[in-house]
Amino acid sequence: MYLDCSVKIPEIKGKITRKKKKDTVYIDYEYGREYLPEKKYTIPKRTTIGKQMKDDPEMMIPNENYVKHFSDRELPEEKNQSKRSYCLKAGAYVVIKKIMEEYKLPELLGRHFSRKDLGLFLDLATYSIVCENNAGQYYPDYAYNHPLFTDGMRIYSDSKVSDFLNSITENQSVGFLNDWNETRDHREKIYISYDSTNKKCQAGDIEMVEFGHARKDLRLPIINYSIAYDIKNKEPLFYEDYPGSIVDVSQLQFMLEKAKGYGYRKVGFILDRGYFSKENIQYMDRCGYDFVIMVKGMASLVNTLVLNAKGTFEESWKCCVKEYNVYGTTVKERLFASDENDRYFHIFFSDGKRAVERTALKTKLEQLAKTLEKNKGRQVEFGEGYKHYFELFYDKEGVFLCAREREEAIERELKLCGYFAIVTSRKMTAKEAISLYKSRDASEKLFRGDKSYLGNKSLRVYSDESASAKIFIEFIALIIRNKLYTQLKEEVEETEKKANYMTVPAAIKELEKIEMIRLSDGKYRLSHAVTATQKAILKAFKTDAAYVKYAANEISKEM
Repeated sequence: MYLDCSVKIPEIKGKITRKKKKDTVYIDYEYGREYLPEKKYTIPKRTTIGKQMKDDPEMMIPNENYVKHFSDRELPEEKNQSKRSYCLKAGAYVVIKKIMEEYKLPELLGRHFSRKDLGLFLDLATYSIVCENNAGQYYPDYAYNHPLFTDGMRIYSDSKVSDFLNSITENQSVGFLNDWNETRDHREKIYISYDSTNKKCQAGDIEMVEFGHARKDLRLPIINYSIAYDIKNKEPLFYEDYPGSIVDVSQLQFMLEKAKGYGYRKVGFILDRGYFSKENIQYMDRCGYDFVIMVKGMASLVNTLVLNAKGTFEESWKCCVKEYNVYGTTVKERLFASDENDRYFHIFFSDGKRAVERTALKTKLEQLAKTLEKNKGRQVEFGEGYKHYFELFYDKEGVFLCAREREEAIERELKLCGYFAIVTSRKMTAKEAISLYKSRDASEKLFRGDKSYLGNKSLRVYSDESASAKIFIEFIALIIRNKLYTQLKEEVEETEKKANYMTVPAAIKELEKIEMIRLSDGKYRLSHAVTATQKAILKAFKTDAAYVKYAANEISKEM
């Protein structure tokens, strides 16, 4: 892609050549030579770095290759692009800007960015929400037909975006997170849902990228990314990015220290089973934090508690948690031998879960049995998974002969199908425990939205600075998109109308239809009145058609 500026053609003897195609003269740069051993000579390695200007043969319009090979040469300020669509899609921009102002994001970010850079930062966050993409090379296409936050709504090229990402420092992201968390109310009791995901990246020169426990495609290195989410106020609080080889259970204590550093004291943490460990439980105790945590798999202590409680609550109507179609009871017990505190084990039973788990267990046993049958008469060693369900027989030479099902082990697991347990540090009912744990759905939707609707499944960058910058921008986009999601959801619950346009992707698509057109006098005006559907969406954000008309006039003045 060619940049919107001009530079002097480099004067490097023997390295610059001109190549004419039709009416255009292209400037090639020889950046190296390659020796061909079979032919015993070298060939030049060239790339096009620009095209000569027609009115000045000593000047050229550079492209991305010029930026790559002549990075030490400062580019002139890019021209203000007059090329702008006659039709601007303004609706989503108006709503997103309103949310930014309510959260005081321009003010908080403005403490750490210059006015010029702040506008581009906010535009990149908005671009990822509206276009569901984080690829910098497509940003100019978005900017062409949307209002912008930059001064004069100036469009910047993708190379400018790349330079900007590389310029964002850790001081800026850490500074914002300090300011953002300082504005939260630390006096109220809140529960923080903490969860992590990973992002694929093929760039080997990013230090954080390592092979780890990827959710999918184990062949690619990853960066781990986690978010602390305030369940009560429905807001992301802070994020962490760390090397791909670090597992969730190891990172938790570092997150707890950060929470303390941000001033959170009266909090509890809602965690999934991946963070369950004796050390983490003890650390939360020392910090004075409550917790709600799902217990790992078939833990022996939980098995015993389940079997002891089995038959005492599954058909009791007073134990039914109707909202989640489960039955629950609570048992007080210690988690481990050296535990100094009583914990509350909330044991739940679900008919639907039992049917699914029994079917899965039977399928698993059938697959194991088939594998065993195929390996009869061979010298082969089977793992613990086989030994748990089958008694294996070998001859003196170590040849596998046959297997017999361990009926007691299988029957024990069949009895446990349909049961699960949540442990809490504070006394509460089974209904309160599962309601708190299920509130994690908001943070899980946050991650799904991040990867599916912000284009952040992969980072698409090649430096540590750019990776950290994209994650920072992504977090700001998540704050905004999460607000879009919660306000739409609250409006649906209040009106009790499940309209298909009240999801974030559908609402953005509908708001994008609010357009401004440029007429012959050069001014942009709304092309038509706001529709009934658009009014219903705007109502969720406590705004209306009059506000859109006012915002459109302000955009027109800025343009």
